[in-house]
Amino acid sequence: MELIRIKNNDAEELWKMQVAAFAELLERYQDHDTNPANETLERVKIRLDQPSTYYYFIINDGVKVGAIRVVDMHDGSRKRISPLFIMKEYRGKGLAQAAIRAVEEIHGGSHWQLDTILQEAGNCHLYEKMGYRRTGKTEVINERMTIIDYEKA
Repeated sequence: MELIRIKNNDAEELWKMQVAAFAELLERYQDHDTNPANETLERVKIRLDQPSTYYYFIINDGVKVGAIRVVDMHDGSRKRISPLFIMKEYRGKGLAQAAIRAVEEIHGGSHWQLDTILQEAGNCHLYEKMGYRRTGKTEVINERMTIIDYEKA
């Protein structure tokens, strides 16, 4: 597994992958205002232009299998992972774990935050296995879905 920094001219490919990767969760939770599958190409382009945003393709055996975005202000504030996704056909192979380890190596191993869907036990297990701890902060999105916050010291 390797990470390749995503450039502005890769925005459409990133956006199409993101829409496909999050479509199943959108269907399950009906979180139309918050789901990355509903994000516009323009919004992805705006994020790519932000100086504090680092998007990486997750590459496995030469294939783009997902992506991860890191927000790193380089000012001592917490770094943030949002979003991280692996395409459905490549899940369950440890690629998300490897991507998290890789961005922590690039951006520093401590002072991180992220959030995920409480009802997605596999996501919660992944982040907890990687050393992230629940902060206790939650946000109910709708009757199907609650967002839970995590931090890593």
